[in-house]
Amino acid sequence: MSGTAPEPAIDALARLVPATLKALHALEFAGRHLAPESLPKLVEVMAGRDEDARAALAASRQLDWPGRLKPVRDCLEPAAETAVEGIAELRLAGEAPQPIVAAYRAVRRYATAAESLYPLAPFLKPVNQFFLEPSARDDAQLLERLTGADPTREKVGVMHVGGPAGTRGAFSLYVPEYYDAATAYPLVVALHGGSGNGGAFLWSWLREARTRGVILLAPTAQGPTWSLMEPELDGAAIERMVEQVASEWTIDQGHKLMTGMSDGGTFSYVWGLRQACRFTHLAPIAAAFHPMIVSMADSTRVKGLPIHIVHGAQDWMFPSHTAAMAERVLQQAGAAVVYREIADLSHTYPRDQNGPILDWLLGRVS
Repeated sequence: MSGTAPEPAIDALARLVPATLKALHALEFAGRHLAPESLPKLVEVMAGRDEDARAALAASRQLDWPGRLKPVRDCLEPAAETAVEGIAELRLAGEAPQPIVAAYRAVRRYATAAESLYPLAPFLKPVNQFFLEPSARDDAQLLERLTGADPTREKVGVMHVGGPAGTRGAFSLYVPEYYDAATAYPLVVALHGGSGNGGAFLWSWLREARTRGVILLAPTAQGPTWSLMEPELDGAAIERMVEQVASEWTIDQGHKLMTGMSDGGTFSYVWGLRQACRFTHLAPIAAAFHPMIVSMADSTRVKGLPIHIVHGAQDWMFPSHTAAMAERVLQQAGAAVVYREIADLSHTYPRDQNGPILDWLLGRVS
């Protein structure tokens, strides 16, 4: 990016990129550790986490960026601004009428900032590495594959199908930039929680999908949340989305995962155990469960079905004993269940479990 760019632009870039990534890491940390009882401490920890980004953003806005670098500025500045706003809102969450709701809303800024920043990944190494799993950030072969991919190529990268990101009944999609139609790619369908949307939830999985070569589909429910009482409504729509994706990209039909957080995890049970469901694996996370779900399931579908349950021991919305009950009931019904209870996890999304879930999906663990 250096070349003949004026020195002030280079200085601004060198300052704003790491400051923005630092702020995003702070939001990511907060999102993983958010809980009602830990919120005061988390607010305390967030003090000063936005200072570098705030200062770098102010300096960038004072600069007359050269024309050829304005597209870079137009990605970086909104990402920095959104991350700064998220941290500021999180610090004020304790004063809100519903502190935990305000805190959840604040950390959701992460997704908006990440989407703004992502177009710079092919051009800026720190951004490229940020959108990879930590263990792969120095993988020279993978970095070469990503930087060697044509950034203008169609039908790869992040897409929103059926409307702008978060449109009800539509979906967001990620196809690795190094996609090769001769290769069959595992498919992960990731379902957001109540009041969420697929456009935002996509960013909870993009890092792992990009690292490991997985096609990622993140639908948005047709209503405020998934049709838990009428699973055919959203279930059939999701199956149609998968068919649409499979008609345009090469999907590994033996590795099709439905996973989800909270209501999305519950819907993974409700629809995933039905005969009409075509997914090969299920991974409910922080989900509600009732034995009636299994009583309404198709017994031949359940028998032998691989299910990976993740739940937080500190979950205040859906206590972990419901997940333990799900393990027991599903095993009795013949499913092949893996249950992982995370000691320090509350009712938040454990991004650190995406890798182990993919290892399980692809048979890379004993």
